[in-house]
Amino acid sequence: MLKDITIGQYFPGKSIIHRLDPRIKIILIVAFIVMLFIADTFFGLGVGMVFVLGAFLLSGIPFKMMLKSLKPLMPLLIFTGLLNLLFIRTGDVLFKWKFLIITKLGVTTAAFMIIRIVALIIGSSLLTYTTSPIQLTDAIERLFSPLKVIKVPVHELAMMMTIALRFIPTLIEDTDKIMSAQKARGADMETGSIIKRAKALVPIFVPLIVSSFRRAVELALAMECRCYHGGEGRTRLKQLKTSFRDYAAIFVTAVFITGVVFADKINFFI
Repeated sequence: MLKDITIGQYFPGKSIIHRLDPRIKIILIVAFIVMLFIADTFFGLGVGMVFVLGAFLLSGIPFKMMLKSLKPLMPLLIFTGLLNLLFIRTGDVLFKWKFLIITKLGVTTAAFMIIRIVALIIGSSLLTYTTSPIQLTDAIERLFSPLKVIKVPVHELAMMMTIALRFIPTLIEDTDKIMSAQKARGADMETGSIIKRAKALVPIFVPLIVSSFRRAVELALAMECRCYHGGEGRTRLKQLKTSFRDYAAIFVTAVFITGVVFADKINFFI
């Protein structure tokens, strides 16, 4: 299960999505989130799904990676669906047994929320899949640069966010190695009561925390050896520049947002 978590991973490529300005990609992701939350019907949500699936297809990332990113979150999706299914009591009753009541509104709301969460996961994963950590750091810093006027350490915040995101796959890999090592030593983490399973996780968390601090110290020393002292006076090998494809991506996103609005209105009149 841990190997299926792909958050924070970057897959190099030369697709049109990879070559977009990272600042534009962050703005488009925000616009995509707005698109999903202004959708009130399945028609509007379907337009949003077409948008993100089309972007995924253009990126050249295998669809199995998309499914792989959804697999660890299946318990969350099931839990969200059950909450809406069981606790929404209004609407036509489809099934009733003692205290258990399932209504038509509960079923549609559960399906709607699951599709929305899936779309959010796919869209946010696509950002990290197609943007390197360095590009992501520069983009966040440039987008939040107006905050420097009020003395906000924008560069440091962008660097911390990107490093934290970048080390998610590394921590997952370390956790998997530690779990395999403990199982090889006879540790039982899959049987017994909840309390017993929780205690069995202690031999995993302790070395994981120690290795995390050791890795942080090594990273700090490496940055100091390279004379890193924050963003002051720092230059960049690659300057961020917008091009025609960036403006085309903004236009297409605006068209899809308009499509979501009109799809909801058409469904309303129907």
